[in-house]
Amino acid sequence: MRIVVDAFGGDNAPIEVIKGAERAVRELDVDIVLVGDKEKIRHIAREQGIPLEGFHVIHTDSVFDIHEEPTKILKEYKDCSMAMGLRALAEGKGDAFVSAGSTGALTVGGTFIAKRLKGIKRPALAPLLPSDKGSFMLLDAGANTECRPEMVVTFALMGAAYMEAVGGIFTPKVGLLNIGTEETKGRPVDVETYKLLQSAPIEFYGNVEARELPLGECDVVVCDGFTGNIALKLYEGMGKYFGNTLKGMLKGFPGTLAGALILKKIKAFRKKMDYKEVGGAVLLGVSKPVIKAHGSSDETAFYNAIRQAKLCVDGDIIGKITEKLTSDGNN
Repeated sequence: MRIVVDAFGGDNAPIEVIKGAERAVRELDVDIVLVGDKEKIRHIAREQGIPLEGFHVIHTDSVFDIHEEPTKILKEYKDCSMAMGLRALAEGKGDAFVSAGSTGALTVGGTFIAKRLKGIKRPALAPLLPSDKGSFMLLDAGANTECRPEMVVTFALMGAAYMEAVGGIFTPKVGLLNIGTEETKGRPVDVETYKLLQSAPIEFYGNVEARELPLGECDVVVCDGFTGNIALKLYEGMGKYFGNTLKGMLKGFPGTLAGALILKKIKAFRKKMDYKEVGGAVLLGVSKPVIKAHGSSDETAFYNAIRQAKLCVDGDIIGKITEKLTSDGNN
């Protein structure tokens, strides 16, 4: 299996990208295609003592500026590391793609360079978030700020397919993020979406309020990208808040002693809330697996993003999504 990786996407590129990719080559039995400045990659590898066996490099010295308009990846930045990586994916030079670069540019590039699956109007950003019962997938988490009801239905189909193929969950429960549980709650678009989800080939749970998300009653939660991104950012912020609060509580002698007694549970909780352990969000709806790693990803996060990409390929997530779409009559 060959994973294409944007070597210059993210705050800590390229050193943390290379370190994470090297670990993936050693532990995951994958080949890595790094896209970026070949000389800089080789220089850093020499400095860090990182062997480049199992690596292929596609050279470009152009990097997408995260402050630019995302659509510029199609013309002004068509030779940047992200665009060339997506092009390599589309040309069959890799089985999946990973980048920690601009979310907007990756969405545009995934849509128009790697191309959408047949039946998909818009790809959706789909992170996995921790819950009381394991984890759930939230989509769309920011790729599409406004969505028509039928688009949200395709999000539900794709999310269910992912959780079946990669999460190993038989008949995942799908909920619609809303301001109340009654089917008449929300905006007209939410009410119409609810009706369509009722007749979709999924296990529809109904409306889900934001306070229910951490309880894990649903395996997949769908909404428009504006709502989803707010929920995602609040989730991330609360994770940091809990971590900092817990750290403060354990300072001083009594706290240190108490912390020592429950150290394993503390570590397990922090690991569960750490985005690095997941790797990234899947851009579902693209013709091949595309993983959006967090912008501040380090070696561990990049390794896990590559691992997530491998799971998508191993689980044939594209084939499973296509089957779901076909069963819904979208193809």
